[in-house]
Amino acid sequence: MSKVLIAMSGGVDSSVAAVLLMDQGYKVAGATFKLFENEDIGIERAKSCCSLEDVLDAKSVAENLGFRHDVYNFGLQFERDVVIPFAESYKKGETPNPCIECNRSIKFEKFLERAMFLEYDFIATGHYARIEKDGETGRYLLKKGLDPTKDQSYALYTMSQEELSRTIFPLGNLKKTEIRAIAEERGFVNAKKPDSQDICFVKDGDYAGFLKRTLGINVAEGEFVDMEGNFLGKHKGIIHYTVGQRKGLGTTFGKPMYVVSIDSETNQVVLGSNEDLFVDSLVAGNVNLISVAELKEPMEITVKTRYKQTEVPAILYPAEDGKVFVKFKEKQRAVTPGQAAVFYDGDIVVGGGKILKQ
Repeated sequence: MSKVLIAMSGGVDSSVAAVLLMDQGYKVAGATFKLFENEDIGIERAKSCCSLEDVLDAKSVAENLGFRHDVYNFGLQFERDVVIPFAESYKKGETPNPCIECNRSIKFEKFLERAMFLEYDFIATGHYARIEKDGETGRYLLKKGLDPTKDQSYALYTMSQEELSRTIFPLGNLKKTEIRAIAEERGFVNAKKPDSQDICFVKDGDYAGFLKRTLGINVAEGEFVDMEGNFLGKHKGIIHYTVGQRKGLGTTFGKPMYVVSIDSETNQVVLGSNEDLFVDSLVAGNVNLISVAELKEPMEITVKTRYKQTEVPAILYPAEDGKVFVKFKEKQRAVTPGQAAVFYDGDIVVGGGKILKQ
């Protein structure tokens, strides 16, 4: 009987994933990650994925199902690999996606290392995605979850072949409504628990406030300038802005103005019209390819440049130093440095990378 260690957040998804694994004949154990102390980052004890209540919910489900549950402290790794890079990215005028970095370094790399050390055969999570092995190439493929409203493949593009070969996503073929029905049928305490929202370690989406309060980052005021470099006013620090932003600029200009780009070297925020936000291409670095070992020639794909965005047609080109160049079929709005560009071939994830400044 194969042994699986499942990551349990205390939510309904990972709880039902454990049920499904047991029904499939696996020997299951559960693990919840301790990533930070809520009070240290200004979040109420019960208001994040690392709360005591979440741990107790996970333990309740494990007891209900009759398997072992442990808590693993990955706090030091989380601070080093997720929180600090998040802060550094904002200081460079980027808009990072720390959930992707958490998946990369904690939920798969560190978690898999721990599971293999403890002699488990696989790890599992409650992500809405699918893993299949290509019979022709022998490569493991990451595919979209069948429920388009819950698909999480965008945030998983960093997975390696080794990680994919050792990971199970039990929810990939199910819809959220089916998940909750199973949880209610089993009498789980978290059957009606709402889904987590936003970044787990940032309270109410106040990224700038988190950087100031918790990490002591307080960037200087600077200039708003137009596309030609003309002075328009003063801004309160580049960490307060992101490409595409219109509200919250703190200054009126007599017409709608949007953040077009952020220059950390000059400490300037460039403003323009909505039309100025549209671009025909992007360059991505830190690229991870999944469905192919390397990109040798141009490839027709669809691409997402934000998690909730609809994919759009594009051509993917290899570029220097392991980067890729993406040419959109139609111009796209507010393509933001620091976010991820994820490439698809139908429902298969080709790979992805971090959008770079051009």
